[in-house]
Amino acid sequence: MRRNLKSAAGAAFALFWLLALQPLSSASAAAVAEGAAAPSGGAPLTILYLAGDYPKAQYLSLLQTEPDDDGEAGARLALSEINLTGKFVGRQYAMDVVHLKPGADVAAEAKPLLARYSLVIADLTAPDLMSAAKTPEAKDAIILDMRTSEDSLRQEQCARNIFHLLPSTAMRADALAQFLVAKGWRRWLLLRGPGAADVSFADDIRLSAARFGGKIVEDRRYAYDAGSRRVDTGYQQIQTQMPLATSNAPPHDVVVVADEADLFGDYLSYNTSESHLVAGTQGLVPVAWHPAFQEYSALQMQHRFGIAAHRPMTERDYAGWLAVRTIGEAAIRSGETETKRLGDFLRGDDFGVAGFKGQALNFRKWDQQLRQPVLLATPLMVVSMSPQEGFLHPKYLTDTLGYDEPETKCRFAQ
Repeated sequence: MRRNLKSAAGAAFALFWLLALQPLSSASAAAVAEGAAAPSGGAPLTILYLAGDYPKAQYLSLLQTEPDDDGEAGARLALSEINLTGKFVGRQYAMDVVHLKPGADVAAEAKPLLARYSLVIADLTAPDLMSAAKTPEAKDAIILDMRTSEDSLRQEQCARNIFHLLPSTAMRADALAQFLVAKGWRRWLLLRGPGAADVSFADDIRLSAARFGGKIVEDRRYAYDAGSRRVDTGYQQIQTQMPLATSNAPPHDVVVVADEADLFGDYLSYNTSESHLVAGTQGLVPVAWHPAFQEYSALQMQHRFGIAAHRPMTERDYAGWLAVRTIGEAAIRSGETETKRLGDFLRGDDFGVAGFKGQALNFRKWDQQLRQPVLLATPLMVVSMSPQEGFLHPKYLTDTLGYDEPETKCRFAQ
């Protein structure tokens, strides 16, 4: 059976790419929206989608909202896709979705689940992810982290049972730095918020500057009281405070902002004391996915997702999609269903998942971070994609983003 699966894999993937490159007919659109029927016969390979219940992001703009099914919608689309290809190799997949209650003891809730499921998509924050991954029941599981970007989870706190799908904070900082340096905008005023995530991104920007030839002319900490932004005089206060926050700085080309909580960063454009570009967590932003991205057949992906979810695809939707596609492709390409062998295949040189970025995406052996290009985008358009031309690496150009093997602090416990 394993040999037959391998011989049929090529035809299955050819079908997938044919579907990806063609606009959907009304019939096939309905199939994607409802979820394609899995082939009959044999028990399905079942995936656990484990999600926390967290407060929604509070954006400055009323135009921004966090969908109720953010992430899960991408995973469901991928499930329908892998069942379409699975028909041709006698393989079927299922996904059970579990939403934890607010304030739940994640380790206690995860234990009975991880005793039943060995393939887990974790839509969890970093502390909850580590709580689940450290349970004895999770020791031999494959946990696909689709939510976090924290460097620490890829460094000192790395775990052998966790594979990371979104770019790390360091990868995002390097992607932005390469672009700014390539444009000749090497002098940066760094404006960071008070949060721990702001400090982390600012630290990575400093490392990126040293790595690629940027210069931080000044590092400023800024705490903005956003309580008045909805009142009648809100714009007047913004037009006063933002110029003050950026005034009297040494000459610079770009204001690089570290404001992960979205407290003030979106106010900077057109409100700086001088006419400067804004980049970082706001302005020109490094992201894994963007609703306006359309190269490498991504337009067809956007089209399919819009039909299925009735909204644009977010970065977390893309991560959920990648998680399910990763499991599906690993199972079909390897012909394996046993978790340990699947994990070994994911870490090996033969694995690659098509992520609509012009190249197969695979995992770094030293920290199990998914290699991938990073998009640089404004709210409405994708401006560029890193790695930038001219930034070289002896093996993978994408390894110029984030921590390379000689720099890693990850030491997997055996």
